[in-house]
Amino acid sequence: MRNLLIALLLLVAVGLGIFFNLPGYLDRRMNTVATPAPYPASDSATALHRTLFVADLHDDALLWDRNLLERHDYGHSDLPRLLEGHVGLQVFSTVTKTPRGLNYERNGADTDNITPLVIAQRWPRETWTSLLERALYQGRMLEEAAAGSHGKLTLVRNRADFARYLAAWKTNPNQVAAVLATEGLHPLEGKLENIDRMYDAGFRIMGLTHFFDNEVGGSAHGLEKGGLTPFGHQVIARLEQKKMLVDLAHASRALIDDVLAISTRPVLVSHTGVEGTCPGVRNLTDAHLQRIAATGGVIGIGYWDGAVCDTSVKAIVKAIRYAADKIGVEHIALGSDFDGAVNTPFDTSGLAQLTQGLAEAGFSQSDIAAIMGGNVRRLLLDTLP
Repeated sequence: MRNLLIALLLLVAVGLGIFFNLPGYLDRRMNTVATPAPYPASDSATALHRTLFVADLHDDALLWDRNLLERHDYGHSDLPRLLEGHVGLQVFSTVTKTPRGLNYERNGADTDNITPLVIAQRWPRETWTSLLERALYQGRMLEEAAAGSHGKLTLVRNRADFARYLAAWKTNPNQVAAVLATEGLHPLEGKLENIDRMYDAGFRIMGLTHFFDNEVGGSAHGLEKGGLTPFGHQVIARLEQKKMLVDLAHASRALIDDVLAISTRPVLVSHTGVEGTCPGVRNLTDAHLQRIAATGGVIGIGYWDGAVCDTSVKAIVKAIRYAADKIGVEHIALGSDFDGAVNTPFDTSGLAQLTQGLAEAGFSQSDIAAIMGGNVRRLLLDTLP
């Protein structure tokens, strides 16, 4: 009996060891690059890149058990690599639920991959059962990282914050601004008042859906793929009242149509592709490109194969060129989807390669400056509270 008890205890210990080490294993396996660093660029592209204000509209690093302030040899981003890539602003999104068997075509909302990840990463117990608490906890992680960064990471909540940061960045670009976003509004848990809780926690960009339909509306990957629900109409009105930006990434086409029909402020798409270069349910049609641009919004072009049908700088630049020709350079931005369980050409330290790709494709220096971050800077200065 004693030997059996010892064997059972050892088995439990081994099982727990595997379970608690699984997040790091998944991070390494799911957030990959086509080629490892370093990422050389031409002298002229490197010099140009160092003059740019670079902004990226989507990064899921907060989901993973990874200290943002320390450099890692896996995943796509952390503060040291953001600084090496000369990133001036990074939008960090919170992921709170994804369905088992996740795919682009059709997912239900009745399963969840994130719950075991949350438990394995030893997040607070309240996050085990509440999507809102998961979002708020990730927001606190970003806030704590900024507080411990010795001024190198600044959390931006309003126009005044951003203006102060930009003034400081001009004299010392060795710092990064962070904006907090959510990937889907299922953390609202069907309650309008939770918008206020998320606003108070620093959230400023609100993705409406992720990989499944929710109380707000349909996902491009959901079962029904419908438009705004009655609750969703209330949500849009409240987001506009709070001056929170609506993000249409992952939205169904019916949902995009419904939001554009009632929006009075610019909307954005944080990370996407375009059907003109890469057909797919999550990529934007020409008509939606034009209607989103008409709001004064911006569209972040992604780096992974689902967005641009390849894992290369050339494919990213092709999508950017197509979108810019359709709606103008002033509406194009970067939307990497770094750390979102995707394979990309480079990590964030290699962004000079994209500057080089844009230059080689014939974009002017002013166009490159707009695409690489100038358009996001303008949008946030115009729309933040």
